Amino acid sequence: MSILSGDSPRSRLLAAAIILLVLGLAIAPFAFSSARTMNTAAKILVFIVLVASYDLILGFAGIISFAHTMFFGIGAYGVAIAMSRMEPGWIALATGSVAALAVSAVLATIIGLFSLRVRTVFFAMITLAVATAFTTAASQLSDWTGGEDGISFKMPAIFQPSFRLFEQPVLGLNVNGRVLSYYFIFVCTIALFLLMLRIVNSPFGRVLQAIRENSFRAEAVGYRTIVYRTLANVLAAMFAACAGILMAIWLRYNGPDTTLSLEIMIDILLMTVIGGMGTLYGAIVGATLFMVAQTYLQDVMALVSGATGHIPLLSNIVHPDRWLLWLGVLFILSVYYFPQGIVGSLRDRAKR
Repeated sequence: MSILSGDSPRSRLLAAAIILLVLGLAIAPFAFSSARTMNTAAKILVFIVLVASYDLILGFAGIISFAHTMFFGIGAYGVAIAMSRMEPGWIALATGSVAALAVSAVLATIIGLFSLRVRTVFFAMITLAVATAFTTAASQLSDWTGGEDGISFKMPAIFQPSFRLFEQPVLGLNVNGRVLSYYFIFVCTIALFLLMLRIVNSPFGRVLQAIRENSFRAEAVGYRTIVYRTLANVLAAMFAACAGILMAIWLRYNGPDTTLSLEIMIDILLMTVIGGMGTLYGAIVGATLFMVAQTYLQDVMALVSGATGHIPLLSNIVHPDRWLLWLGVLFILSVYYFPQGIVGSLRDRAKR
């Protein structure tokens, strides 16, 4: 409980599911030998941090922002630019990470101080405009960002696929640089998630929840809501930049479509809603379910379509090319049966 900052899942079923998910991610390189599965597991870890950081402002502070992918991209571009222009080592990685965090904090402060005074809808529109402008700038500044082609770069030697930690395989797995980079992301994800859990369960987090419920009452009690909302925006931006850093470490590449696209912003919003807003644990559930469905739903539909080939209409409906349609149907069903998100609904059921 002390590790979880006193905020337990509050549901035996939810606690068991989270433990299984975390254990599954911990042993993924050993349990699944395919590169596709390992890539999916690494992206789940990255998106757990990204979705949890978005839940920090949406679920706990009540701030709707469409600029979250901008900070995600800043983190990834910070590492990419530093690693491509400096000697690819730990100094370059640290320099790019610190620069990305600093830029994210400054931009989030400016956006917060000048935009959070307006109503929620107008703030959302302002952040959307800022994110769009940043994406355009990243595509045009090809000397720095590589333009539409993006930037490919090398990582420190310990994270390169050719690196071997042990001469012999461990439990049938060659512990190379790719595996080490995966576990580096795993450890960072656990640490960042626990840190965010500590923040939302601190007095600062309680004030954010009070502002979310009734900002006028919180202001009347004596809390400067604009200051707390701006701080929440800055913290969420820095955690999103951390997620971008982890994504760059894993992919060893970054481009506009990788971290800055509007599709990623929509995915983040869907994961937050599916998992449960204002829970933080919803990031683990939502990111896992969404990434697994996005990766393997098309394969499952191909099997079903092949098995129902003798039924033309059914085979056509479940054709793999229509996987996005069925992904949307699954999202609608999850919202219908879990209106408070999966984590929120399980907690309510446990309380009853």
